[in-house]
Amino acid sequence: MAVGAKKAVVLLSGGLDSATAVAEAKAAGFEVYALTILYGQRHVVERDAARRVAKALGVTRYVEQTIDLRAFGASALTDEIAVPKDRPAEDMASGIPITYVPARNTVFLSLALAWAEALGAFDLFIGVNCVDYSGYPDCRPDFLKAFETLANLATRAGVEGTGRFVIHAPLLTMTKEQIITRGRELGVDFGLTHSCYDPTPEGLACGRCDACSLRLAAFAGLGLTDPVRYQ
Repeated sequence: MAVGAKKAVVLLSGGLDSATAVAEAKAAGFEVYALTILYGQRHVVERDAARRVAKALGVTRYVEQTIDLRAFGASALTDEIAVPKDRPAEDMASGIPITYVPARNTVFLSLALAWAEALGAFDLFIGVNCVDYSGYPDCRPDFLKAFETLANLATRAGVEGTGRFVIHAPLLTMTKEQIITRGRELGVDFGLTHSCYDPTPEGLACGRCDACSLRLAAFAGLGLTDPVRYQ
C-alpha cells in the first residue's frame, strides 16, 4: 500500500458483488477496511465467505459487527418465511421480493459511516446493483445520494468540515455479467464467495433462489462455470 493512501470502509457480505467492490476499492488505491455485518441471517455461510475474501484480497483490517434484525423479522432472510425458488426472470424484475430485509442497507451504511468517522476516513464502498436487483429500494442511486447527504449532516467530521463523506457504488449500473468480468480482471476468486439465500446445512448453494438463478445465468452467459458448489 502506498504511503499516505486514503482509507476506505467497504461493506463485505461475502457475495460476488461485495467481493468485487473490495477489489475496486483496492484498485482505486484505497487502504481497505472491510466490514461484515452479522445481522441475524439464517446461516453463517456468508460470514465464512467474507472471511475468505478479506484474507485473499489482503484488506488492511477486517471487522465483524453483530446486530440482530431477527427481532424485527418480515424477511425470508431473517424470519420463518420460505425463500422463493425457481422464479422466472420477469417475476424477479418486478416488485420488492420477500428476501428484502427492511432498511438493511441503511443500517449497514450507518455502521460503516460510524467506523469511517472513527478511522478518519471519508470514503465508503458498497456493492449494490440496481440492474439485477431493481426491486430493492435501498439499492437505488437516489437512496445512495440521500445517504451521502445524511452522512455529511449527521457527523462531527461533516459538520466541522474536516472532510466530505462519499458513498462509492462502483457496480451500481453494471449487469451481473459485467460485474463478473470486472471481478476477474481485478483478480477476484469467485470460488471463495457465496450468494445463495438458502444454502444446505453443508453450505452448498441451492441453485434455485433468486440470487443463485441470477448468478448462474450470468456465468453461463459468459460461457463460464460458476466455481462455487451447488447441491
